[in-house]
Amino acid sequence: MAKLYFKYGTMGSSKTAQALITKFNYEERGMKTVLIKPSVDTRDGKNVCKSRIGLSAEALTVNKSVNLFNLVRDMKVDVVIVDECQFLTEDQVDQLADVVMEMDVPVLCFGLRADFQTHLFPGSKRLFEIADSITEIKYICECGNKAVVNARLDESGRVVTEGSQVLIGGNDRYVAMCRKCWLKKIKQQQDCR
Repeated sequence: MAKLYFKYGTMGSSKTAQALITKFNYEERGMKTVLIKPSVDTRDGKNVCKSRIGLSAEALTVNKSVNLFNLVRDMKVDVVIVDECQFLTEDQVDQLADVVMEMDVPVLCFGLRADFQTHLFPGSKRLFEIADSITEIKYICECGNKAVVNARLDESGRVVTEGSQVLIGGNDRYVAMCRKCWLKKIKQQQDCR
């Protein structure tokens, strides 16, 4: 029985690397895969999923208007892998759940839980609500505690607490922190004003 999987973690926790390894493992067994990423993720190019450790693969880019159920139905694949799934719409997550139920095709979604303000992304929220399997990919803060916040940084390295939910970036723009260090850094910045 196929399942809808949600594997989430902070920035830098190896989500994309694990998605690419999963793709390789299925293909090594002769199975047909499709690697999907939302079109908003342009960090490594339009049709490329690339991990921080250098793994990469071509991906099918989809915008918010694409019906993922129809897309997968027409492709006849053995498994669907989605990177940056937090950028999916709630309807697209429901469409992936329909792929699992109606086509008996496993769907593995990799992405962030929350944004730089610790608010859930729409795609992640829906996955928490309906995924059959939810796994945290753990990462650590510089203090050694588990990182749970994707702190957004400005050009001076200061933690940003306001702005649009989506701002594409990598190590130059985000750092994973535990909540305690994140709040401490924000307070230090406020005290310096």
